[in-house]
Amino acid sequence: MTQTSRLTEVTVPHLAESLVSATIGKWLKKPGDYVEQYDVLCELFTEKVNTEMPSPIEGTLVKIIVGDGETAAVGEAICVIEEPGSSAGDAAAPSAEPAAPASAVELEGDQSMRGRYSPAVQRLAQENGVDLARVAGTGLGGRITRKDIEQFVATGGANAVKAAVPQAPVNTPAPVAKPAAAAIPSGAIGAEQPVNLPVRSTGIHLSANPQTPLIEAEDLASDTRNEHLIDVTPIRNAIATRMRQSVTEIPHAWTMIEVDVTNLVVLRNKVKDEFMRREGINLTYLAFMLKAVVNAIKDYPIINSVWAVDKIIVKRDINISLSVGTEDSVMTPVIKKADQKNIAGLAREIDELTKKTRAGKLALSDMVGGTFTVNNTGSFGSILSYPIINYPQAAIVTFESIVKKPVVINDMIAVRSMVNLCLSLDHRILDGVICGRFLQRVKENLESYNADTKIY
Repeated sequence: MTQTSRLTEVTVPHLAESLVSATIGKWLKKPGDYVEQYDVLCELFTEKVNTEMPSPIEGTLVKIIVGDGETAAVGEAICVIEEPGSSAGDAAAPSAEPAAPASAVELEGDQSMRGRYSPAVQRLAQENGVDLARVAGTGLGGRITRKDIEQFVATGGANAVKAAVPQAPVNTPAPVAKPAAAAIPSGAIGAEQPVNLPVRSTGIHLSANPQTPLIEAEDLASDTRNEHLIDVTPIRNAIATRMRQSVTEIPHAWTMIEVDVTNLVVLRNKVKDEFMRREGINLTYLAFMLKAVVNAIKDYPIINSVWAVDKIIVKRDINISLSVGTEDSVMTPVIKKADQKNIAGLAREIDELTKKTRAGKLALSDMVGGTFTVNNTGSFGSILSYPIINYPQAAIVTFESIVKKPVVINDMIAVRSMVNLCLSLDHRILDGVICGRFLQRVKENLESYNADTKIY
């Protein structure tokens, strides 16, 4: 019996509950490459983390649908793989695989998937008033892709559909033979003529006389510009969204306390070399800080909560989100059930998550479930900061730089190692009294360290 192949779409996986789309960072395979199951096809950028996309099947990559830098919704096809190996008798069975044409010629003519629309295609069509019945699909089985919608809009198809729908009278400009972007000189920005510019990045067709004009391509390429543009990555966009959401939805309040950590400095200097020989990692002050914070949360569990409009949800597990800075972003991997770990265990978690973050190897499971955030701003010399709460948590604390200062003790001046702890709080949940007591407990825990404190 002869063998035939089968074409299968590879779609964006459902990586996490809150993620609805992903951006292709870079394709690591090209059309014509043979891929084994679980071989990495491409890099995916999401709002939370960057990850690698493994191939769910074995076969030959025959077509890339979503290119580098483009975004696809969860469940949307990003490439087509030709699987080897079903019998000719099976292939000849009518409707056995309606979504999988057998060759490139049949792929163009097959319309078995003509009526299957991804959420991104439906949304784009609705935004632009596009009748999907009028759009020719270039995807597998005649499926309509986002590029098909964008091309349809750019060629005036959306305007033709809108013209068939009764609307309020408007002053419609005469059609032009060339695209408007090429017909408008740079000095005609303030002209009275309406402007029709196809925006390729979103697929939206503008018909207006905008007050703020789009930057023209020739200006971007000019050597006389004194600036350069940086594309906003999905992670940076997610950071911007969360920070804006935090400061607009959460009524922030802020307080600070000063702590004498002289005994902690002595303790760490005593055990750090032995810890390095035993564990192979550096024992940082942050591990001691996390232990002090976790023990204080046990005494004041309301700190470990979130606002839920008509109720306050207090979390049982103490999962510490750890702010880790990279060259282009700040990530918050989570130490799960931090209250069940000793100082050495926390140090190992800190080292592992920090290395994974800076190597770009964080998994989505490393990023979810945080209930309280600790930020080690002292690592880059800060002595005072006003942190923004990691939405939707109730509070965040920063551990600033340890500085030697003259301090009055029993009416005498002594040089002590001092550090500031800065706490931002959600004033819907927390008030000054409870947060003051919480910080005092953290202070007591830090100042209780001595040369005999056990780290295991």
